[in-house]
Amino acid sequence: MTRKAQAFVQLTVKVLSLDAIGNPMIYLDNAATTPVLPEVSQAMLDTLNTTFGNPSSIHSYGRSAGKVIRDARKTIASILDVPARNLIFTSGGSEANNQALLGYALANRDKGNHIITTAIEHHAVLHTVQYLQERHDFDVTLITPNPDGSYTADLVTDALRDDTIMVSTMYANNETGQVLPIAEIADRLKTHQAVYHVDAVQVMGKIPVHPIALGIDFLSASAHKFHGPKGVGFLYHGDLKFDNLIHGGEQENGRRAGTESIHNIVGMATALEIAAEQFESNDDKVSARKAQLLSELDGLDYYINEFGKTMSHVLNLGFPGFNQDLLLMKLDLQGVAISTGSACTAGAIEPSHVLEAVFGKTSSKLKESVRVSLSDLTTSEEITEFVRILKSILLQK
Repeated sequence: MTRKAQAFVQLTVKVLSLDAIGNPMIYLDNAATTPVLPEVSQAMLDTLNTTFGNPSSIHSYGRSAGKVIRDARKTIASILDVPARNLIFTSGGSEANNQALLGYALANRDKGNHIITTAIEHHAVLHTVQYLQERHDFDVTLITPNPDGSYTADLVTDALRDDTIMVSTMYANNETGQVLPIAEIADRLKTHQAVYHVDAVQVMGKIPVHPIALGIDFLSASAHKFHGPKGVGFLYHGDLKFDNLIHGGEQENGRRAGTESIHNIVGMATALEIAAEQFESNDDKVSARKAQLLSELDGLDYYINEFGKTMSHVLNLGFPGFNQDLLLMKLDLQGVAISTGSACTAGAIEPSHVLEAVFGKTSSKLKESVRVSLSDLTTSEEITEFVRILKSILLQK
């Protein structure tokens, strides 16, 4: 690494830990996005400096760029234990979800026009199936959770019809961390024509995920959720018939037109490779920080919005009588970043559709709950300081 590159990486890390006026920041919104690792930044910078050829060109510059992409695809395919040919590089999780849902539904409506998903999905899924419903007359069933907030494979089985062609669920919820019974749902679909799409954005890079072994037909992921860059993700697909979402070229094995973003793809592969080498140790770190947080919250009036098994990096907390927007503002003024839920609805006045699905529209929990999300980079000192600031805000109201 050159001195200039080292200075850039050091500056980037420093900026990540400071607010707009130079005060230390505590970042606890990792379910929205994660900091890019220095190793990832360096791999991307090296690629930008050395591999500028168009991967579709046949000269040496193009062949060199093409090899970089092939190697990145092989790296990710090896981690997922899938054939490299079954990976499409996308601009992120939203595009991957759209590609799977729109592509398969429109190409296979001769088999039926019924799609099943859940009421707690990310809007990249909910808005896509809504589009299919409103513009293409598909029939969509939104499965609501059990009274205790849980989702079971029986809920999917009960909603299946002869004309169901696709089931789409998230692996883990982005607001509560709730883990859905992916393997069991996939097993129930083995004797049905419906294919299974899984939005794995919140679990990729945090736990081992093997789509074929799990029985998943389509799987979406996004690099910026596991210390990679924004603007890149991937879709795993089985050997199925589905329409392209983007037309105009033969890139991505003819599945997605457009010149590939080589440095972003390299960054994503590097980030996932680093994550895969330390799945267990990273989870131990995050679990320890989560346990510490809950322990240090002692003395506060709060509740946890938790519905069965959850991912260790997400904690959804409610503070009775304290408005979530006011709490976020006060925390931000003191250098702490958390959220009320999905970053993709930031600035919207709408309450959490995830909590609404469990508690109903009139529940006070929709206005009291916040999301604290951790990463392997979160320190014990940050947790202690966050709780100190949180208590100073809540106990002075």
